[in-house]
Amino acid sequence: MSSEILWNWQSVYPAPAKLNLFLHVTGRRADGYHLLQTLFRFVDHGDRLHFSPRDDGAVVLTNPLPGVPVESDLTVRAAHLLQAASGCRKGVEISVEKRLPLGGGLGGGSSDAATVLLALNHLWQLGLPRQRLQEIGLALGADVPVFVFGRNAFAEGVGETLQPVALPPAWYVVLEPPVQVPTAAIFGAPELKRDTLPILAADWKPGFGGNDLEAVAVARFPAVAEHLRWLSAFGEARMTGSGACVFAGFDRQEKAEAVIRQLPGGMRGWVAAGLDCHPLHGLVA
Repeated sequence: MSSEILWNWQSVYPAPAKLNLFLHVTGRRADGYHLLQTLFRFVDHGDRLHFSPRDDGAVVLTNPLPGVPVESDLTVRAAHLLQAASGCRKGVEISVEKRLPLGGGLGGGSSDAATVLLALNHLWQLGLPRQRLQEIGLALGADVPVFVFGRNAFAEGVGETLQPVALPPAWYVVLEPPVQVPTAAIFGAPELKRDTLPILAADWKPGFGGNDLEAVAVARFPAVAEHLRWLSAFGEARMTGSGACVFAGFDRQEKAEAVIRQLPGGMRGWVAAGLDCHPLHGLVA
């Protein structure tokens, strides 16, 4: 969507999925956080959020996720953090159309939180700059800042050090294995490779690297291995994030759609175009 669009309270605010085109674990900090290098790409598929104004300062999530306490939901936490950072006394009612699976490695919760920050900064007319919103986002999770950053990016550190990367057009087949992969379990696995040599951002090329988390997820979740095997028959397939979703990229939409038409019964997947930037990138300076 263009930055020329007039975004208002009646608008539907997108929260796109991300893919990790590669993901390497290059070390571990003293505090236990892992040092990463990855390439984030946004795709034209994701959740959608709706906002309604409130005058009482309350943040209300109209459709909480089953099993997730409302005050723990990233969308609610994002709105509260934005209120605290800005001194804003306005409230909001949030409704989320979930299209991305939980525990899928597509960044759904992080993307939702970033869309809350971007949309409410605009709707509440706060005027906070992008860098400040990224700082707020980092308090919610390591993947939130890249969605606020709004550009496909080479990321380092715990995922917060970002450099924009121009990527060629591509269409992705994304499969959703019917499992939720807990990120903490993957990063906590003793067999996880944690010593991949880092590269310079300028040295990254399409097709480079792999996903260091994939071997752990495949060993522990047979459904991830099954979906990877099937998709690998059509192209170079990889897992995104800590799983469970897997993907393969194609240079033409027709190729991707030809693959998805062959998807066996019992497997779930979709095709999405790679984006040049986040649909809400133009909302903030």
